Amino acid sequence: METEKTDFLIIGSGVAGLRAAVELAPHGEVLVVTKDVLRESSTEYAQGGVAVAMSDEDRVGIHFEDTLKAGDGLCREEAVRVLVEEGAQKILELIEWGAEFDRAGTKLDFTLEAAHSRRRVLHAHGDSTGKEIERVLINKVVSLKCVRKFPFAMTVDLVMRDGVCCGAYILKEGRMYQVLARATVLATGGGGQIFSRTTNPQVTTSDGMAIALRAGAVMEDMEFVQFHPTVLFAPAAPQFLLSEAMRGEGGLLRNIYGEPFMENYHPDAELAPRDVVSRAIISEMVRTESMYVCLDLTDLDARFVKKRFPRIYRTCLQYDIDITRDRIPVSPAAHYMMGGVKTDTFGRTSIAGLYAAGEVTCTGVHGANRLASNSLLEGLVFGAKAGQAAGETVSSIADPDELSATAFSEYGRIEDYEEIRTRLRRVMWDRVGIIRCAESLSAAREELSCFVQILKHQYRTREELEFKNMLQTAILVTEGAFLRRCSLGAHYRSDFPQKEGCYYHIEWRMDREGNLSSILA
Repeated sequence: METEKTDFLIIGSGVAGLRAAVELAPHGEVLVVTKDVLRESSTEYAQGGVAVAMSDEDRVGIHFEDTLKAGDGLCREEAVRVLVEEGAQKILELIEWGAEFDRAGTKLDFTLEAAHSRRRVLHAHGDSTGKEIERVLINKVVSLKCVRKFPFAMTVDLVMRDGVCCGAYILKEGRMYQVLARATVLATGGGGQIFSRTTNPQVTTSDGMAIALRAGAVMEDMEFVQFHPTVLFAPAAPQFLLSEAMRGEGGLLRNIYGEPFMENYHPDAELAPRDVVSRAIISEMVRTESMYVCLDLTDLDARFVKKRFPRIYRTCLQYDIDITRDRIPVSPAAHYMMGGVKTDTFGRTSIAGLYAAGEVTCTGVHGANRLASNSLLEGLVFGAKAGQAAGETVSSIADPDELSATAFSEYGRIEDYEEIRTRLRRVMWDRVGIIRCAESLSAAREELSCFVQILKHQYRTREELEFKNMLQTAILVTEGAFLRRCSLGAHYRSDFPQKEGCYYHIEWRMDREGNLSSILA
């Protein structure tokens, strides 16, 4: 095994990881590890925008209240306050570094999205906001000579010594590396790939969550998974997200009979929170015995639609859907995980030397349901906070000779990998999806238990390591959903629809033998 040393190790290259790298650069050498090319992350695919209280009609306090309301009573107010108060500065930084956000004349152009009470969502090039933010951050990171990149590298596990994180084991081109660092920042994103329908790219297999869990980190609120209401549903088409902004600009949801239905489910209709809209769509699909509903923009000006949603327009056209003339078939898909590695507002985890930022974490900023377009802002704000805290680490790089030997000589093998991966994702979608109950969750627990032997082995391919991580996270999501016998935000139990008694957090920990334990906090 080869040993590499660096001052700071960042695992992940989305908005949170890259913003942490920028923050850490003045403090020493930074190594950014990513399992694909640098820009392949959920950030690259984020269309909806970035929410920030900077318009003349908006206030930080209003953004704060909207976030709390969407979080359904489970947000940590301290984390929300940090997000909304520090957000504007991070956006101005991006503009200074070359970000091109959409403007109305000389002013930034803010739009309205679901559950926002003001027009506060910034976009870039209509519907390519994440792509623009990623471009700017990559250019910034590339300009910093002290930041090295390590692409196409799979993080296997964390290097631990006496309960302290000293770096990570990295698999690259069939070779294992022990990368030692003063501090490690996890910024690996979420785990949408554990569901058969998801907006997330192939790389989002919950690696950071599983890695942290195995190292002994506290995980929190894993049952809260947000399902985006409007994802393209068409033969041969990808599971392509259709931005919240389409409804914010006046798009209507209709069932297969052409009837608008959202007013039957919520007074805010199309602009209701995502969890409400997703459940309404599922209910309408069941009622009409259909696989989808339709998003209708045909009453909007065609020139406006093409200019406002150029990427969506071009993509749908490839599948013979002209969004200016045709109703778009849509259904929900897994989109974002509110739960994750428990951190404070500086990204500090329960493990010394380990920091985390972005979707891999649970800061409490989203509560039980994330407010639309708060995730890119979260990555910017808390990526910087984690970088700031990690940069203040006074520990030295571990001596390889002082570390306990880790055996990577014996590897397991997962037979029929594609088949069981498909099976796991289908179980999670069918049994642990938008609407849950004891019967479905018990069935999921039983089916997932068939795979637990896989967790006892180490593997030498990216695909096998990803499946191990997906399984570990799927079990946590399922167990959390089973334990929480009530409904709150994105977690909905048809057998326990009440909110009363639901305002608590579920924390998880794994011991050295691989046994899970939970506490209510």
